[in-house]
Amino acid sequence: MKISESDLIINPDGSIYHLNLLPGDIADTVITVGDPDRVAEVSKYFDKIEFKKGKREFITHTGYLGKKRITVLSTGIGTDNIDIVFNELDALVNVDFEAREIKKELTSLNIIRVGTSGAVQPDIPMGTILASSYGLGMDALMNYYLQKLSGDEQILMDDIKAHFGHLKNINPYLMAASETLLNTIGKDMAKGITITAPGFYAPQGRIVRAKNAVPDFIGLINSFKSNQHRITNLEMETAGIYALAKVLGHNAISVNAILASRVNFEFSKEPNKIVAQAIKMVLERI
Repeated sequence: MKISESDLIINPDGSIYHLNLLPGDIADTVITVGDPDRVAEVSKYFDKIEFKKGKREFITHTGYLGKKRITVLSTGIGTDNIDIVFNELDALVNVDFEAREIKKELTSLNIIRVGTSGAVQPDIPMGTILASSYGLGMDALMNYYLQKLSGDEQILMDDIKAHFGHLKNINPYLMAASETLLNTIGKDMAKGITITAPGFYAPQGRIVRAKNAVPDFIGLINSFKSNQHRITNLEMETAGIYALAKVLGHNAISVNAILASRVNFEFSKEPNKIVAQAIKMVLERI
């Protein structure tokens, strides 16, 4: 069945609409970062850079670390951008652009997010590099996709709905990290459930001038427990990455550089140093 021109938009040069990439431009291992300026902070460690491309906030460098071909791509902030990036990455490897048909043999990408985050537990200090065992979405992205949970995910989701059920108009979703990537990229890192919020201020419990509709949001999330599971940190992409990766058949892990302690009201004086440490750890383990 052909995919329509309005469903999958291809630029006149044959590249995909937002990312401005051609099939073959991306490696099977993709590192995503939020900040476009962080792309070069990753690719500077490559032994060879094959090409650089950019459009809007989506900057892409593909190159080699030794013999390993790697793509690093900026997503911008939020799961609305993750929706664009993940659907277009998938199309680049799994859709025949000329025939506008899904390929018979599908490719599964390994996608590693390296991002920043704030801890919500007092025993997780700034400077921690944390791998998200689960992504818990408080945004609306996965209301628009069919999703199937594993048994363990469903048990955890039931406990989450019980804990957060009093919040109006919020329909949380959950997905686990790739077990393979969690045991390789995420080995010996701190781990926990990462909440993905649809904003930076009130949706993450911050108070500046506007009044928050959810009082003591940090207290609400750091008090959640389900067997050995607890919520460890807050950010804005992980749950969308995990859920869309699962829907599309890819492997994903989120590696978080903890820059803030939300319970101690502190922010790191050396954020760039912590992010650089996370980047180096990931590159050493790929």
